[in-house]
Amino acid sequence: MPKFAEELLLLLLDNDGKSAAVPNLSLSYALAGGVLMDLALENRIDTDLEQLVLVDDTPVGDPLLDETLAEIAASEPRDARFWVEHTAARGETIRERTLASLVEQGVLEARDVRVLWLFRSRRYPARDQTAKNAVKLRIMEVLFSEEIPHPRDVVIICLADTCGIFKQLLSKRELGEAAARIDQVRQLDLIGQAVSGAMRDIEMSLAAALHPYV
Repeated sequence: MPKFAEELLLLLLDNDGKSAAVPNLSLSYALAGGVLMDLALENRIDTDLEQLVLVDDTPVGDPLLDETLAEIAASEPRDARFWVEHTAARGETIRERTLASLVEQGVLEARDVRVLWLFRSRRYPARDQTAKNAVKLRIMEVLFSEEIPHPRDVVIICLADTCGIFKQLLSKRELGEAAARIDQVRQLDLIGQAVSGAMRDIEMSLAAALHPYV
């Protein structure tokens, strides 16, 4: 089963393999939330309103997940917000290693391109459009229907909304139509409500820092 970070990055890529422009800090928090959500699905951690709890320190077999799991196992009890912020410090590493994994799986292709013949940029066009588009199709079906979403889709919608992906995926009209549904789905976070809550708190803190007089 794909990891949340993988699905999140696939949502970001257009058909040419260019990543949508989203704030790096927000993306790092979303990727960190994805790592923690995967650990929750693997029954390694659980969360409540007070703290994130270690359930089982047995390695999952995925280096990115196991690195965070080992840190949680070696730490004193902390809340979910701490672990989101702590893991987000490795956001760029999580992104690069996740993209490398998708290339290794044959989902994406790494391709270097030149911009203005001077600057080199790396893009990740899909080798398998079906696999890439499956995530977007699932999410669009949830946003524009009244069906009860699968818990995995709830998580992806929460993470995508956190880093502003929907502003890139949807037209202004579609975003307006889906706004209430996105808010509704975010309240259905059955797996890691504390993690999503921590990310929302961070969003509010960032907004207050950027607009202190609003």
